[in-house]
Amino acid sequence: MSSGTGFEKAERGVSMDLERSLLMLKTAIEEARTGQAEGGIPIGAALFQANGTLLGRGRNRRVQLGDPALHAETDAFRRAGRQRSYRDKILVTTLAPCWYCSGLVRQFRIATVIVGESRSFGGGLVWLREHGVEVIDLQSEECSAMLAEFVAAHPAVWKEDIGEE
Repeated sequence: MSSGTGFEKAERGVSMDLERSLLMLKTAIEEARTGQAEGGIPIGAALFQANGTLLGRGRNRRVQLGDPALHAETDAFRRAGRQRSYRDKILVTTLAPCWYCSGLVRQFRIATVIVGESRSFGGGLVWLREHGVEVIDLQSEECSAMLAEFVAAHPAVWKEDIGEE
């Protein structure tokens, strides 16, 4: 099991490189910044086809809409609309997906997950890797700083978001 960035291997037919991954992450960061400007938790996500075509983008809108299930990954997934298959899709998120969103990845067999950072929250990354999902952790300082600033200012909202008391 690898805990590196993920560039040392290309599994399940989706080949990624650092430059392409960073470009995709920009879309998720834009969503996170939009959510932050709306008064929400700055986590963004996007779903792409293997060729890089954007299918849907979203942000954590739990605070803004009062919807406990509206995480960034589920928002991007919903906005992408129905797909015949997700096996060649790439989910990009500014933060490691929680267990709920990791379940979505496994349920629909999304092949690749690109993570902005996982130091703040590890989510289900180990579990996803154990089940054959290619996980690329970019360890982005921008993503880490954005979330750290939010957590420092709103610790109770953050704990609620990740299911802690």
